[in-house]
Amino acid sequence: MKALVYTGPGEIDFRDQPDPTPGDGEVVVRVEAVGICGSDMHAYLGHDERRPPPLILGHEVAGVVESGRLAGRRVTLNPLVTCGVCPACLEGRANLCGARQIISMPPRPGGFAEFLRIPERNLIDLPDGMAPSIAALSEPMATGWHAVVTGERALHGSLTATNCLVIGAGAVGLSAALVLRSRGGRNIHVAETNPLRRQTAAAGSDLTVIDPTDGTIEDNAFGLVIDAVGGVETRRLASAAVAPGGVIVHIGLLEAEGGLDIRKMTLQEVTFIGTYTYPMDDFRDTVAALHSGALGPLNWVEARPLADGAEAFRDLQAGRAAAAKIVLTP
Repeated sequence: MKALVYTGPGEIDFRDQPDPTPGDGEVVVRVEAVGICGSDMHAYLGHDERRPPPLILGHEVAGVVESGRLAGRRVTLNPLVTCGVCPACLEGRANLCGARQIISMPPRPGGFAEFLRIPERNLIDLPDGMAPSIAALSEPMATGWHAVVTGERALHGSLTATNCLVIGAGAVGLSAALVLRSRGGRNIHVAETNPLRRQTAAAGSDLTVIDPTDGTIEDNAFGLVIDAVGGVETRRLASAAVAPGGVIVHIGLLEAEGGLDIRKMTLQEVTFIGTYTYPMDDFRDTVAALHSGALGPLNWVEARPLADGAEAFRDLQAGRAAAAKIVLTP
């Protein structure tokens, strides 16, 4: 099969790789679309020791089952492979499984390829008529969905009466903003430094899209802040912007330390919640919301051939991509 292989920092090669062989309980999926995630970019730049080269990256996948009793079904897939028997798995929180693996991280190759192997229990059937490029959004949208519903549970008031700030207008940040809107949020601000992404986020939406460097974000103004970047500066912004008694939900994994104002969080009883991926129920709810149109027109996706994947990575690194999500099609 053909695959896009990360070979070293800043290097990715389109080349032949062995076809996958499914193990017990696994199937082979023919990939129809696979999104480029921020974590893929992080690995591509050599900043993720969990993803050593050579490696097939990519975990936002939609495709068709090629083997086993479900052959022919169109599916998206939960990329988290978990044990199924630990307390977290049995409680419906498999995203916290201590034995979890994820495709695109050893020992499991990812989806920037014509085929991949995955446990059958990780498959989620797609509604009839859902385009592969939209189905591939299920994974990043589910990450935003889980962040929103987790933050909403921690609020002292209703979401409809809460000023909301999302930091970052990549796919996860924009997804979180759209989920907020679908769940009744009315005063949603999205902070993004890239002017092309600001244009994309603002196009055809009722979101207030702002440049966080221009000084217009007021301190103590937002009851719910979602940091979809996870860097020192974005945590500093979240700390300043959150209102007393408010909630910060942290999704991003850009930098491990720095930025939080612990004194303010303590004196003003700010709730800080880290969220990682999603339970399976949130994933299924996201697919249903995508299919129903509840999350908007999704006109911020750009599809490119898998063979042109190296150029897509370069464009993303250089800030030349206006799309919040680039999806590659084998």
